[in-house]
Amino acid sequence: MEKGYSDNAYRWNRKSYSSRRRFFDIWSFVLTLMLRLWLYNKSWSYRGGATDTKKAARRKWQAIWIRSTLLDLGPTFIKVGQLFSTRADIFPSEYVEELTKLQDKVPAFSYEQVEEIIEYELGKKIPELFASFEPIPLAAASLGQVHKAVLHSGEAVVVKVQRPGLKQLFEIDLKILKGITKYFQNHPKWGRGRDWVGIYEECCRILWEEIDYLNEGRNADTFRRNFRAQEWVKVPRVYWRYASPRVLTLEYLPGIKISQYEALEAAGLDRKVLARQGAEAYLHQLLNNGFFHADPHPGNIAVSPDGALIFYDFGMMGKIQSNVREGLMDTLFGVASKDGERVVNSLVNLGALAPTEDMGPVRRSVQYMLDHFMDKPFEKQSVASISEDLYEIAYDQPFRFPATFTFVMRAFSTLEGVGKGLDPEFSFMEVARPYAMQLMSDMNGSEGNSIINELGRQAVQVSTSAFGLPRRLEETLEKLERGDVRVRVRSIETERLLRRQTNILLGGIYALIISGFTLSATILLVQNYVWFAAFAGLIAAIVSWLLIRLLLRLDRYDRMY
Repeated sequence: MEKGYSDNAYRWNRKSYSSRRRFFDIWSFVLTLMLRLWLYNKSWSYRGGATDTKKAARRKWQAIWIRSTLLDLGPTFIKVGQLFSTRADIFPSEYVEELTKLQDKVPAFSYEQVEEIIEYELGKKIPELFASFEPIPLAAASLGQVHKAVLHSGEAVVVKVQRPGLKQLFEIDLKILKGITKYFQNHPKWGRGRDWVGIYEECCRILWEEIDYLNEGRNADTFRRNFRAQEWVKVPRVYWRYASPRVLTLEYLPGIKISQYEALEAAGLDRKVLARQGAEAYLHQLLNNGFFHADPHPGNIAVSPDGALIFYDFGMMGKIQSNVREGLMDTLFGVASKDGERVVNSLVNLGALAPTEDMGPVRRSVQYMLDHFMDKPFEKQSVASISEDLYEIAYDQPFRFPATFTFVMRAFSTLEGVGKGLDPEFSFMEVARPYAMQLMSDMNGSEGNSIINELGRQAVQVSTSAFGLPRRLEETLEKLERGDVRVRVRSIETERLLRRQTNILLGGIYALIISGFTLSATILLVQNYVWFAAFAGLIAAIVSWLLIRLLLRLDRYDRMY
């Protein structure tokens, strides 16, 4: 399983698909996963009893199984898995770690299919469009493959061709996923506090955008314009005459993959400079343009012979709105002052945290993270450790990190890993420090006055709160007089009695079922209906086991209270 691909992989690699077969395959995966999650919490499912070590090992094993199964299920689920790898607020860290390893390098489809798609999309045969066209692709992924070609004008290009039947596969899979989403949204356990419908809609939007090659071409053009002043960044030019929703022709810009460290050294390139430029390029996208590459893994970044960074694949891009920058600024001040209350409030305003009736546990988690985070100097921090801490407190809490936020954190972590591979002494936070200071300066006037401005703002907040206190007291008294104030009181003793009564009633029902099936089994056995008697006896045995478990639970509750 560790190899990532099973014998059943690529059953989806065809031009047309069966809705019934896809329904069976997808629901089989979902139901198997639900069964495994149910068994995970049952101590009897572990040999020798459950321990933290055994549970961690099972989570890891389940995560590997999920990754392998998503590969088998095809493009829709490979992409959904990659998107879910950004949702550490929903899934355990072991799952997120495995999903980030999802690679969609898959077998290529035939050259005859490539010819058919290009002729259908561009209206001409390949020899009429290109002076030469290599039938063997440079690379093949789940959504499409790339061929090298030369235009009649002499320019070397790469032609990206979408996999046949992909739109039909998406329509079938997303329709099935919509039903699964509704099931999880209404589930009493997994639906509580989770916006599965919102996550589904977000995935749909990103998936449809990624298979629209015209949208990818527009993204590439925007990205190229944003870096027109930086000679050390190169972006392939789009040839719009040879573009359609399923075919995209780009300038051929070969380079050395940024993770091929020995090849970079052999080419005489400075690895330390490349590490710093990679971080600066991303910070420029994020802070200056608000338009950034959402998937900057090593396969999408190369280095030209003259040392310039080359970016590829613009299907998945992120955007940051101007109002979000202000919210992030407020969060940054809260982090700098170790003010957990302010950080929580700013995250609620950003939509990254869902407000609940009792925010105490969340506030304490944030405060603990801030105390731990501020132990080291800023430049000594690691992006990976910070995002790890954030995801640790986010899981099973009311955090709802937006896709933009998680794309940024994942990209930061990826670039930090690449940077450390290029230069062991590289620190992403050290490169980011002047950008953060500039951002704080831009948001608050000059850099020298930023602290004074912040103190002044806090003074205004305190005075406003002080003047508003009498009015708030008066409103509270009015609510008391009208009877609008509701007080919730929890009586543990009453809860215990109600739980005990419910369980006793359930036990009585179990006893009636056992009696009925035992009597039926006896009568059937006397009449020589052995198999029917055995079936009735099996049901009685199962219900007897449930009754014993219920009695043990009652005894445990009594000891607890």
